[in-house]
Amino acid sequence: MFDIVTLELKAGNGGDGHIGWRREKYEPKGGPHGGDGGRGGSIYLVGSSNLNSLIDYRYKTKFKATNGQNGMNNLKTGKDGEDLFLYVPLGTIVRQVGNEGILYDFKEDGEKFLVVEGGRGGRGNWHFRTSTRQAPTFMEPGRKGEEASIRLELKLIADVGLVGFPNVGKSSLLSIMSAAKPKIANYHFTTLEPNLGVCMIEEGKSFVIADIPGIIEGASEGAGLGFKFLKHIERVKLLVHVLDVSGSEGRDPLEDYLKLRHEMESFSKEIGKKEEIIVLNKSDIIDEETLNERRKEIEEKTGRKTFVVSAATRMGVKELEYKIYDINKNIPDVVLDEKRTHLIQNENPTKVWVEDGVFHVSGDKVEYYFRSTDFSEPDSVRRFDLFLEREGINEELQNLGIEDGDTVDILGYEFSHME
Repeated sequence: MFDIVTLELKAGNGGDGHIGWRREKYEPKGGPHGGDGGRGGSIYLVGSSNLNSLIDYRYKTKFKATNGQNGMNNLKTGKDGEDLFLYVPLGTIVRQVGNEGILYDFKEDGEKFLVVEGGRGGRGNWHFRTSTRQAPTFMEPGRKGEEASIRLELKLIADVGLVGFPNVGKSSLLSIMSAAKPKIANYHFTTLEPNLGVCMIEEGKSFVIADIPGIIEGASEGAGLGFKFLKHIERVKLLVHVLDVSGSEGRDPLEDYLKLRHEMESFSKEIGKKEEIIVLNKSDIIDEETLNERRKEIEEKTGRKTFVVSAATRMGVKELEYKIYDINKNIPDVVLDEKRTHLIQNENPTKVWVEDGVFHVSGDKVEYYFRSTDFSEPDSVRRFDLFLEREGINEELQNLGIEDGDTVDILGYEFSHME
């Protein structure tokens, strides 16, 4: 199962506003008439019950929504960029790389989460007309779309989790209790990924059950595929510990249970607090006296009632289904105990520095005003100069020793400084 992936997402930029003028047959010198830019496309994640892994993102991990169209003359607004929808299976948790906490947790089919929002379209010069400035020669550039690196983690959503060491009969029980068809064979680690099935007991009575692949000693420290499988247990409401009561492979069922509990509690305290049922499987290949002795010992040591079944003969399985249903229906849904957070956007602050005799100015705010300026129009240039003065950029240049005629690089464009 492909259940962890990192994606690079970039929303579309908003289109720039337009610097335009009203031009009609009998009005060749009309007022400002520049239209607004379109909104940039956003990127959404959408929960889908038709998916069960993140395999769609194994090879393509970078996604970019389209930009908004620039505004046009005659107050025409540019076309909005198209939104992008990425589908993920239910149980997917969304995190931002480098940011602690959960951005979103998908639980229901069709729910949408806006990850990165498209930039707002800029305003045309028509918006900047006033009684004293009737022909504005500048516009507003479109805002940049948000971007983020996110990590998707898939944790199965099931009511019940079958847990146990390899080859104790978990897959066999799943195949009997549901329509799932897991791979079954008499060797360890036959199941290499979790299997889900729906157990229909009778009309109106059902639950979702997952076969969590075999956990070994040291799983909580990453042995085998420990981390990969243990995290799937976090979402289930009820744990069903499946033990090989026959000891057919020389194992001690009580010792197996205690080891399993240790691995789960070491991985997560919350897992250790979950409701549980102990199931003694393979009862058909052990004599009744030995079965009763082992059952009594396990119940005395654990303080829990056990259920004797045989996946091979189906003895006790139907009774077990009803018991699981009765316990499960009274357990509230699992809510992951992690703090919720929001997307953090890193802005580039204004920077002024000198390098090899050239003075440099950069930053998001500088870029915003720079892009809105028509440097062939004095009124527009004057507005940009006022911005440099208001932000203290001119003062910083003076402190760095700038002189008349020195070169100033603003976002890759070079100008000669004039006092």
